[in-house]
Amino acid sequence: MENHHNEYRGHVVVLPYPSQGHINPLLQFAKRLASKGVKATLATTSYTVNSICVPNVGIEPISDGFDQAGFAQAADEDTFLQSFKINGSRTLSQVLDKYQNSDFPVNCVVYDSFLPWALDVAKKRRIYGASFFTNSATVCSIFYRIHHSLLSLPCKLEDMPLLVPGLPPLNFPDLPTFLKKPDSYPAYLKMKLNQYPDLDKADWVFVNTFEALEGQAANGLSKLFSGKLIGPMVPSAYLDGQITGDRGYGASLWKPLGEECTKWLEAKPPKSVVYVSFGSMVSLTEKQVEELAMGLKESGMHFLWVVRESERCKLPKEISDSAMEKGLFVTWCDQLEALAHEAIGCFVTHCGWNSILEGLSLGVPMVAVPQWADQLTNAKFVEEIWEVGVRAKEDEQGVVRKEEFVGCLKKVMEGERSQEIRKNSSKWRELAKKEFSEGGSSDKNITGFVEHLGLANKKGEAKQFLNGTD
Repeated sequence: MENHHNEYRGHVVVLPYPSQGHINPLLQFAKRLASKGVKATLATTSYTVNSICVPNVGIEPISDGFDQAGFAQAADEDTFLQSFKINGSRTLSQVLDKYQNSDFPVNCVVYDSFLPWALDVAKKRRIYGASFFTNSATVCSIFYRIHHSLLSLPCKLEDMPLLVPGLPPLNFPDLPTFLKKPDSYPAYLKMKLNQYPDLDKADWVFVNTFEALEGQAANGLSKLFSGKLIGPMVPSAYLDGQITGDRGYGASLWKPLGEECTKWLEAKPPKSVVYVSFGSMVSLTEKQVEELAMGLKESGMHFLWVVRESERCKLPKEISDSAMEKGLFVTWCDQLEALAHEAIGCFVTHCGWNSILEGLSLGVPMVAVPQWADQLTNAKFVEEIWEVGVRAKEDEQGVVRKEEFVGCLKKVMEGERSQEIRKNSSKWRELAKKEFSEGGSSDKNITGFVEHLGLANKKGEAKQFLNGTD
């Protein structure tokens, strides 16, 4: 139950970048703070605000300048980000002002690291500002070094492996796309690098990972800035169970088809189904879709494949028509519920960081099929460092062929190696639970933050400043 206002240990406004992969972990962080006695308010764009509904977390709309359709309404990334900075700064300020004369003025803004202008808004009001990174500590370490000219771009094949303190040697296929081709997505690279210039002014830096998983990377990073590892930001039901009924994030920009998935899975034997999902953003080539579809058919395994409506036209007709024998295609389903189902034997994933954390937290072996950006680096860790799966290798055309894909599925689902992968997956699931449960490293870091806010709240720092009596 939510605390009465005079018992709050502080008031935190949480500001995510308005895409599913960013809203989910920041919203989960807000829920975690609320469970520890903090008043938590999520400030999200007008376009996404109606898709979010969770108990004990307040919701406030802000503007990115494109209130009807969000990013899709903007001409390009630069236009969107510039508009969001201008309109977001103004409307976030209005949210903070709204609570100025209340019994719980805001004393901290936790902002998505993609939105560094929020720190300026917080500092102008002399309240705390905390940056939240939704990617791995490994990726933070790489891009922080690029920002500070400790790594130069582009990285070249002849200079491999790339050696970064705290990280294993990275070969050319392991590098984020932008390190090899910095001109391929200039707006996105700029957004990645813009996370770091004022990071030293933030009062806290949170990273959605955990000590056992990326302790060495975090140690290497600590020489550059002090980040608090607070992950995995996965609903409580799959970790410590401390938040009653917390089985989903509470935000969906798409309508889930959970019932159809669940009924189909119930009829399948334990660990017999291949779950395939490439997230909310990745768009595969038609050839790649064909090769994966043919591979699934030839494997003879049951499969549940999440194919967005915009991608369904890429499925070969003969595969789509015959799918009911062994497989089910859906446009969306509740990924956490699917991964938690006993029928699931492996997870074919694009290796987005949220999907990786979900797979690890639920102990599901993986077949990594990364497409771009940080996914390539995450895939290396899946196969070589954490040893919870295998990476499907592309050919010279950049396509994972059906023979390669079938081989990967068999390694993960059958035979001697699958036993070792399954054992490692179970190990990481238990470690994720341990780190996030009471007394674990992630829980301690969150509790330390909450206690600091509680002390500041008792002193009335935010109230004093806003009333001009500091």
